[in-house]
Amino acid sequence: MKKEEKKVPQLRFPKFAGDWEQRKLGEITTEKLSNGIMNHPSEEMTGVKHINVINMYTSDRIHIEDLTDSEYDDDAVKKCNVEIGDIFLTRSSVKPEGIAEANVLLDSGQYVYDDHLIRMKIDKCKYDAFFVKICLGTPLIKKQFIMKSKTTAFTTIGQDDIASCDCVFPPYGEQKAIGAFFDYLDHLITLHQRKLEKIKEFKKGVMQKLFSQEVRFKADDESEFPEWEEKTFHEVIKLYRGSSPRPIVEYIVDDNQGLNWIKISDVPQNGNVITTVKEHISKEGAEKSRAVYKGEIILSNSMSFGKPCILGIDGFIHDGWFVIREYEKYLNKWYLCQLLNSDIMYKQYRRLAAGGVVLNISSEIVNSTKIPVPCLAEQQKIADCLSSLDEVIEKQKATLAAWKELKKGLLQQMFV
Repeated sequence: MKKEEKKVPQLRFPKFAGDWEQRKLGEITTEKLSNGIMNHPSEEMTGVKHINVINMYTSDRIHIEDLTDSEYDDDAVKKCNVEIGDIFLTRSSVKPEGIAEANVLLDSGQYVYDDHLIRMKIDKCKYDAFFVKICLGTPLIKKQFIMKSKTTAFTTIGQDDIASCDCVFPPYGEQKAIGAFFDYLDHLITLHQRKLEKIKEFKKGVMQKLFSQEVRFKADDESEFPEWEEKTFHEVIKLYRGSSPRPIVEYIVDDNQGLNWIKISDVPQNGNVITTVKEHISKEGAEKSRAVYKGEIILSNSMSFGKPCILGIDGFIHDGWFVIREYEKYLNKWYLCQLLNSDIMYKQYRRLAAGGVVLNISSEIVNSTKIPVPCLAEQQKIADCLSSLDEVIEKQKATLAAWKELKKGLLQQMFV
């Protein structure tokens, strides 16, 4: 008979020993898992806070300052019976890996919760709420959630599906120690996340002041720069649309044989320089497409429309991209990139874009867009200023990513 494998983590606090015990999630609750009620937001402060799906995505806990006020009264509050230590999970997601995202309430108050959430009311005498919340995000539990979920237009999971998932628990004292450790770690991650958001918001404010000319630079000799001109894109750039061989699937080839085929999915999450691609195209397909080159600026016209990217590679673009050329007489490259990323441009695109669920911008829309054009010397100063802020943002992103990677490694080693 095969000896049962002991359920102990790789990494453990020294004073704790013994096996962890497996339980169904439904076995650690004091009542059946339940859905909430439809959101009825209030424009006034009511004292009743509504816990929404969006509140599941902070790394440490549900933050009451982020909750919206609700029109619900005391009867609804009593019906929902939300208490400190209750855990909430999302019951639907666009992607399977996003299903059953969990967070925990650790502050007193009057609450109701959304009907797109599932609430777990755990036995707080035996189980630490923060430990359970962290446990629900570990790879083994997430894998069970995905396996038990159902996918049509969205991925969904039910109360009984969650309740039937297996989880392994140490004694209560060890849960408390692990929970407190990850509470501190998640708090640090939240602080770094909010610092990043503040830096981004600061840059956004600086861009607004610079592009509106509320703040102006001076030349190196302290003299005033010339007044800005307003031009349409058509006056200062040449815009070329990509093209696609049809049907494209016939021209997608093995990585070792093909040429770079640049898609919107190749834009990195951090930054806007494309250096790698997921698909490659044959020479025959490339002849029916548009070639682009390292260092050029391309602009999406669908999906993440209006998003500029700089090419770190040569390649070929489909008709979801424009490539911007022949701008050097009027525009500094890095000024142009910052301008294309600004709210000034996005608001114009948004107002003029066509489409339903997926908005599109045409070459006519881009060419007719009005832009501020300072002299090239002032453009360089604006670009240098905003690029410096971009460096700060990238450093903060790297710091945040390092903390998240540390947490990921610890989750794998400190949980069964």
